[in-house]
Amino acid sequence: MPLHLGAAWYPEHWPEARWAEDVKLMRDAGLTVVRVAEFAWSSLEPREGAFNFGWLERAIALAADHGLAVVIGTPTAAPPAWMTQAYPDVLAVNADGRLATHGARCHYDVTSERYLAFCRRIAEKLAVCFGHDARVIGWQIDNEYNTVSYSEGARRAFQDWLRRCYGSLDALNAAWATVYWSQTYSDWSQIPLPISGAHGFGQPHNPGLRLKWRQFITEAYRRFQLNQIEVVRANAMPSQWITHNFMGFFDGFDHYVLSADLDFASWDQYYPAGHLDFARDSAGHDLTRGFKRKNFWLIETQPGSVNWAPINSAQDRGETRAAAWNAVAHGAEAVCYWQWRNALNGQEQYHGSLIAPDGKPRPIYEEISRIGREFQQAGHLFDGATVEASVALLHSYDDRWALDFQRHHADFDPLQYLGSFYRPLSRRNIAMDILSTRTTLDGYKLVIAAPHILDEAIAGELIRFVERGGHLVLGVRSGMKDGDNALLPQRQPALLQDIAGAHVQEYYALREPIPVNAARLEQKKRGAAPAWPDGSARIWAEWLVPHHGAQVLMTYGLANGYLDGQAAVTMKPHASGGCVYYLGAWLDDPLQDAVMGWIAARAGVAPVLPGLPAGVHAMRRGEAYVLINDAEAKSVTLPWRAKDHLSGKTAKRFALRPWDVVVATQV
Repeated sequence: MPLHLGAAWYPEHWPEARWAEDVKLMRDAGLTVVRVAEFAWSSLEPREGAFNFGWLERAIALAADHGLAVVIGTPTAAPPAWMTQAYPDVLAVNADGRLATHGARCHYDVTSERYLAFCRRIAEKLAVCFGHDARVIGWQIDNEYNTVSYSEGARRAFQDWLRRCYGSLDALNAAWATVYWSQTYSDWSQIPLPISGAHGFGQPHNPGLRLKWRQFITEAYRRFQLNQIEVVRANAMPSQWITHNFMGFFDGFDHYVLSADLDFASWDQYYPAGHLDFARDSAGHDLTRGFKRKNFWLIETQPGSVNWAPINSAQDRGETRAAAWNAVAHGAEAVCYWQWRNALNGQEQYHGSLIAPDGKPRPIYEEISRIGREFQQAGHLFDGATVEASVALLHSYDDRWALDFQRHHADFDPLQYLGSFYRPLSRRNIAMDILSTRTTLDGYKLVIAAPHILDEAIAGELIRFVERGGHLVLGVRSGMKDGDNALLPQRQPALLQDIAGAHVQEYYALREPIPVNAARLEQKKRGAAPAWPDGSARIWAEWLVPHHGAQVLMTYGLANGYLDGQAAVTMKPHASGGCVYYLGAWLDDPLQDAVMGWIAARAGVAPVLPGLPAGVHAMRRGEAYVLINDAEAKSVTLPWRAKDHLSGKTAKRFALRPWDVVVATQV
């Protein structure tokens, strides 16, 4: 599959006489694909049961005449006014009990049976019309799932789902410990939706109920998605693929579950701070690639600025190009911009675009045209190739939800904690996969995990990984909860105590940072511990008790009396050659960087390219090395002579301008 460059095109916004000029400009910019129709329900079905696909057929034909493939988005994120007026039960209800009004998007109730029927019908009609049209290469189901409805229908569906999950109220009551605060249920209809704590009516709901509600939302969206996938697949030729555009680390549902039914995952990448951050933005790519452990589409990204940030600054000259190549380096098969041209009215009229409201190219058009030329030059290098990572960073939506419900420290952000492991390795240009905790770990040298919710399946795979010679990093709050969000009866890390060689005697939320000291000098001389600098623990600290031959690598300094001199970081080598490193503290950034760098080296994990200056991001995909510079000019020297497929230069040393890109292969 070639690298695609594309944009979201809304022909229904403009007079048909304008369309030819638009597709000509697309072709001239090197675009190869357009996405259409994902918000066009009122144009496709202007009255109930009266379908009008003629305009879409003509738009697709015109695009194809100019060499553009087409992705059709099912329009179900924007129900038309005739529907929401006649059938208000399709609308979402917010947590305060207010019915959504017409005029926005994603304002539907994902559990509404009537809405599911309408969605299935429009998706089926589109698939019958375009499912065997070779000009259409794929389908996007809906757009950016996100809305949660608290309707009576949702409550009944939740209760029915719980009945299927638990089988009996006795089992549910036991799992949730509902005897606490006299919560015990004697009828399924008594189970509420978890809304009271956030709206001033007493304490938050039971942690078990809250976790199951999030899992139910996932299942509701999976059903919503499958409802359309079934009719599209039944009527589309096999070459037409199906995807959905996820939103990076958004946690409204479990993306691993929803991705299972797609041919590949896609995502929408935006820059609320206005600029590229290699670690933050690469993590989104690695996450999306990890949903199905295969390449993905960047199906939306910004050409210029967004319209919803506090300050909607545009990217620097060259930064859009750098971001596009960063996506490709991390496994993107396509980079598509939102949007082609601004609508003259509507909520997103200030959002960046390639074409201005007057119909003429914006300054960013030429930079994106350059990307198009470069994709044509070098795209073949990535055909059939993906990122090969030797590090897996495990990630769980259940964990994130459970931690967010009960942070125990206002600053304990589970995503920030995940980033504290990702960023030091990204800075060293070490390739990583971000994977579900429920995955197999064959082929990795280093796995990083902090499984807050731990069961035998998760623990068993981690134990097997170490027994096969793998290196495992365990983080704080590991092994605290079971799948019902109940505390485990063992000390942390519960089922991982033996393999870790340590357990948690007590945990502490830290009001202020406390000192963490490297192991004593005599240990360093014996080579039993690395020569790390002293540092501090912040936000969270656990008192580790080592056993089964574990070594103490770092201890706490003077703190609260309980932690003084206790183990903060331990290491347990295994006969298999594997090792477990238990980081019982949220370390400050410089110390975390040093620790993770040392662990990676000890695990035999190497950078994609050694010796690159700070600020140059590098990834390998197949035989191609993609080097991307930050905002400061610098030069790089490679370990071998290479050809840059963008400039045509062959050398070992390359001078890089701000946001410059080199796509190199060894010669």
